Amino acid sequence: MADAAAMRAVAAIVSSDPDRRYVVVSAPGKRSPGDIKVTDQLFVCAREIETEGNCEKAFAPIAERFRAIVAELGLSFDIEALLSRTRSQMEEIGEEAFTVSRGEYLSAVVFSRLIGYPFLDAAEFVRFDEEGNFDAETTNRLCSAELKKHANGVIPGFYGGTQEGKICTFSRGGSDITGAIAARAVLAGLYENWTDVNGFLVTDPGIVKNARTIEVLTYSELRELAYMGASVLHSEAIFPVRISNIPINIRNTFEPENPGTMIVPDYSRKIPENVITGVAGRKNFAVIQIEKSMMNSEIGFARKVLSVLEEMGISFEHMPTGIDTMSLVIEGSQLEGKINELIASLKAAVHPDCLVVKEGLALIAIVGQGMCKKSGTAARLCSAISRAGVNLNMIDQGSSEMNIIISVRNEDYEKSIRSIYEEFVPA
Repeated sequence: MADAAAMRAVAAIVSSDPDRRYVVVSAPGKRSPGDIKVTDQLFVCAREIETEGNCEKAFAPIAERFRAIVAELGLSFDIEALLSRTRSQMEEIGEEAFTVSRGEYLSAVVFSRLIGYPFLDAAEFVRFDEEGNFDAETTNRLCSAELKKHANGVIPGFYGGTQEGKICTFSRGGSDITGAIAARAVLAGLYENWTDVNGFLVTDPGIVKNARTIEVLTYSELRELAYMGASVLHSEAIFPVRISNIPINIRNTFEPENPGTMIVPDYSRKIPENVITGVAGRKNFAVIQIEKSMMNSEIGFARKVLSVLEEMGISFEHMPTGIDTMSLVIEGSQLEGKINELIASLKAAVHPDCLVVKEGLALIAIVGQGMCKKSGTAARLCSAISRAGVNLNMIDQGSSEMNIIISVRNEDYEKSIRSIYEEFVPA
């Protein structure tokens, strides 16, 4: 939705299929690498309102951008009145959530004028409670009732409201969630998520050039890949549609002929032949290795360890264990300024024979439901890492047999990803 050309492309996609009845739009994004997203500029507006009491300077480039879009589209409605009213409301209300939501609001108003669908304000039926928590079931009831009144509609993404009318927002990328909410509300046959890429890739194209597109993956596989950093779709967007088993199709707005990636509840016929579906990872983890003889027979040992983490407000990602060993995998940022206190607290709580901290580690996951039917997958993974000349720090397989997670040094991350891709993805 970055400019008039993008809006025309979206309008052509919508009009090409009468089954595309409800459209959820985001705020205009970057038009070029050096450009600024409208939402980012709205955060500047929020800061200016807080310090100056108005956002005259910060709102000016946003207003000019929407003026240009409306002019290029040849729309005849009074954009100046809309912009003036929006700015006045932002300054009067003075709340960041309201201010940053106005990009989606303005985008939806303009797009509804372009395609002739009614504008349906998400604040009326995407419900948050007074603490700002999303209320899924109330939202589904309200949204379903509202959309039944309209054969078509344009809905702004990213935000909703409380019963008292206060605007609340999802985390960035939340328009994906709004789309899934609307799909569930109308029991859609398909939720299409149009973006600027041809679907999910097997791995990061910044590491593996010309990485293949994943044709089909399941909700569960998506969750695993999203957790490890794959970010084409907001990770929370699958929950509304998963409840009703609605498939998701990730498509490219600028290559509408490309089929993209289909995300389905499960592999209805058979598990695919491919051993893995995707490879993803993240850097900057630490592993705390705890060793103590007869740990397995000490009742409450794990509880004591986890109680220390809880008291210090630290969460863990994984906890591989052995008979006399336990490892805690923790995101490095959580340990900043806390590592010495954590070590002392763990020693006082469980009196380990040995406690070692390894920092600067990356986690890499291979994900795929095909792994449970193929023997030797872990051996192939270890061989790929060995061929790359990388030392393996940890290997952990989930109980679902759908993923294997390994740990390598940060500096070995990229070459490990490339070697794994070469091992499992046919040329």
